[in-house]
Amino acid sequence: MNVIEVKKLRKAYGSTVAVDNISFNVQKGEIFCIVGPNGAGKSTTVESIMGLRQPDGGSIRVLGLDPQKREHELRQRIGIQLQQAALPERLKVWEALNLYSSFYDKIVSWEKLLADWGLTEKRTTNFKNLSGGQKQRLFIALALLNDPELVFLDELTTGLDPQARHATWDAVRAIRDQGKTVVLLTHFMDEAEELADRIAIIDQGNVVALDTPGKLIQNLQAETRVRFTNYNGYDPQQLHTVSGVTDVEQRGKQVIVQGNGALLAHVATALAQHNVTPTDLRVEQADLEDVFLALTGRSIRN
Repeated sequence: MNVIEVKKLRKAYGSTVAVDNISFNVQKGEIFCIVGPNGAGKSTTVESIMGLRQPDGGSIRVLGLDPQKREHELRQRIGIQLQQAALPERLKVWEALNLYSSFYDKIVSWEKLLADWGLTEKRTTNFKNLSGGQKQRLFIALALLNDPELVFLDELTTGLDPQARHATWDAVRAIRDQGKTVVLLTHFMDEAEELADRIAIIDQGNVVALDTPGKLIQNLQAETRVRFTNYNGYDPQQLHTVSGVTDVEQRGKQVIVQGNGALLAHVATALAQHNVTPTDLRVEQADLEDVFLALTGRSIRN
């Protein structure tokens, strides 16, 4: 069952086309990630789906509803956490939940949400005194007050330390495990690879790929990479003669060897023959960043 259906969505700002005839579906109970660099069109796409922007063309159905014509009804059934969300600095955690409760016809117990998201001990803490991870958990709790069927999360872990980031990932999985559907916008390919059931890669207003993380990587059919640090003054270009090697690149002290077959074994043998024994010799498989580079010709971080 599809909870979101987007068909030939188009949106332009003057002569700039932000979204160019995009079509995709989001299935019930999945974490659906939308990834792309700034300016790719992903925020405009999601804001159109939520009814925050009027598209120039195409059709959108969210939970069977037109978000432009039945906005109030849809608001009661979805939860939204936006990237630029903020609260007054002196607003206490419980006050924020109590305030947001007044926006909905039906709510769940915000006391239970405090417990579910590890905020009970912070209920009387001012917003400004929360850590980055605690603020994100509060925004998630606010997005879940109306027990939504569909939750939108925008750049959820930007600026978080690794521990808070992984805790937030667990929180996203918990939302999905409650039977809800999650649409997650992110700049981070590792986040999408970790969380997503399916991923839509958007670039220059188009969906350039849509599949599971595993299939996107598999379809790339990328070569294996072997990486090591060269402290011995060894000329890595000699590795061009090694079986399976197709390319050798040195970036400062780092050497990256690309190729096929038993690449790690062949490179290790060749280095040993020259009395080079790097302690960090390792193999790297293709990831979603490689998929994005192959599809768009540029890094997602740019």
